[in-house]
Amino acid sequence: MTHSDPFVPCVGGLVHDPDGRLLLVQRRNEPGRGLWSIPGGRIEAGETHEAALVREMQEETGLVVHVERLIGVVHRGPFEISDYRCAVVGGELRAGDDALDARWCSASDLTQLPLVAELLETLTGWNVLPQ
Repeated sequence: MTHSDPFVPCVGGLVHDPDGRLLLVQRRNEPGRGLWSIPGGRIEAGETHEAALVREMQEETGLVVHVERLIGVVHRGPFEISDYRCAVVGGELRAGDDALDARWCSASDLTQLPLVAELLETLTGWNVLPQ
């Protein structure tokens, strides 16, 4: 990929449970294998952001979500990730194909887990940290 190439479009889901904990997944694949991150992934050709996010959330976490609104956009290497607030509307939490683990995390959990680069700073800046 050269500097003039566009970013690879991706989506991520910011989901809190009724206790205010944030949903994170432990990445199975690179980039960031073994690190904890917001669930999400690449947008496939012809997909809307919403459709891609619903698909990725179900694949990675087993949860069915309703996409509510865009929270922010980050650039990580060649990836442009649009992160959306989501609400769980069905499914059972489990680690899917692209995740080693999936769990609800408190603010103290975030200080203990190995997170992908800049996740904590980004979540703080967007005021979406877990309780």
